[in-house]
Amino acid sequence: MTKYLIINCDDFGQSKAANTAIMHLLEQKKVSSATIMPPAPAFEEAASWVRKSGYPNIGLHLTFTSEFAGFRWSSLTGHTSLHDDSGCMHMTVEEFEKNADPGAVRAEMIAQFKAVSKAGIAITHVDNHMGSLYGIATGRSYLPTVLWQCSKRGLPFRIFRHIYEKDTFLASIPNAKEILAKVVTLADVLGVAMPDYLISHPYHVEEGETYASFKQSLIDKLYELPEGVCETYIHPGVEDEQMQRLIPSWEKRVWEYRLMQDRDFAYALRDAGVTLTDYRYVGANLKRPRLKSGLALLKLLSLKLVPRKA
Repeated sequence: MTKYLIINCDDFGQSKAANTAIMHLLEQKKVSSATIMPPAPAFEEAASWVRKSGYPNIGLHLTFTSEFAGFRWSSLTGHTSLHDDSGCMHMTVEEFEKNADPGAVRAEMIAQFKAVSKAGIAITHVDNHMGSLYGIATGRSYLPTVLWQCSKRGLPFRIFRHIYEKDTFLASIPNAKEILAKVVTLADVLGVAMPDYLISHPYHVEEGETYASFKQSLIDKLYELPEGVCETYIHPGVEDEQMQRLIPSWEKRVWEYRLMQDRDFAYALRDAGVTLTDYRYVGANLKRPRLKSGLALLKLLSLKLVPRKA
């Protein structure tokens, strides 16, 4: 079986510096796709480029947090529960989960879908900024809501069918396999396609990390990819003094932009037998039969309802 990889650029529309890097990588076909942020300050610039270029692989980066103290944005709907005292979206996932009204979350989600449609973008997939909809901080998950919205539109979503055992971050999450099985089954019932695996890597520059060590770590991952369709994400940005000052992780974003253009990385992709693909492939090939998935969901629910013996 072929090893496929989706390299998605998150945070399209966050800033001009992010847009410049992402547009260049898309134009040069160095990455698979990008996901765009309707509430973010540079959304209009990103959307305009998509319309003019006709670039086909753009997704929606559902955004419910605004994490950098010096660089904030507000929701599209303006509901007070989606904002902190500054009038901007909550800075952390925990604050969002604790304070957001479920009805307001659904309304904002729909508003962001409408914003990309109004901007003339036919999105190919959906994911989520900072994982704010997954319930990772307090257990308050909005995955059923987002999966339903994706199902209505026939769109894949960034969840993953299996946890790759060599991904130390995902494998370390308590009860991750059990939780994932329920979410995947629900997605299958709703006809929402997904990649087989998600490959994570640290968002910030770690202690002692250099561009060379970061580059080698991602090249190593290419040779270790499991068979099937994997996705990894990057947040590329060009050198920018203002962003460097406002966003603590900006140096890593510059590294990610540089890596996608690095000849050693391109060689490793070929040498490891990895084929770049996109979410159009996922949507066309990775849906599961809904009837079979419905039976699996009923089985899960029956196991939950039957009391365990003491």
